[in-house]
Amino acid sequence: MKREDTVDYNIKVAWHAISRMYNQYGAPFDVTASTGFVLLNIDVELGTPATKIAPLMGLEARSLTRMLKTMEEKKWIYREQDPNDGRSVRIFLTDLGKEKREFSRKAVKEFNTKLRELVPEQDIRTFIEVTRSVTQLIDDKNLFDKLAEAFIYETNH
Repeated sequence: MKREDTVDYNIKVAWHAISRMYNQYGAPFDVTASTGFVLLNIDVELGTPATKIAPLMGLEARSLTRMLKTMEEKKWIYREQDPNDGRSVRIFLTDLGKEKREFSRKAVKEFNTKLRELVPEQDIRTFIEVTRSVTQLIDDKNLFDKLAEAFIYETNH
């Protein structure tokens, strides 16, 4: 099987192209694809628990921690103790953070509008179903064991 025929290769290539596009679009406004994605995952009214953001984005907590620190230094976000759970911290958007979030929202909306002009709706629905299936497969706790078994079997035969 050629790499161009694999699902993971095509997802990665597409994501890199999308990320590069958002980075170029956002550069004059100091917004990256990653920071825009974080901003879009913070509830404008209620804030969002810091521990919930990384899983929403499929990120490791360490990567998000650095990003949140930078965004806090830029005065895009601030942190507050959760009034319902003193152990938890909620992330809120500042007025500047809300502006950057709106910029990011418009970029995503424009990209999706243009994509829908080029790609039939049924193809988009199928793509979304496939990517959800990929995510479910990866979230299956047995997948790693199955891949390891297959690799060991192939290596020994």
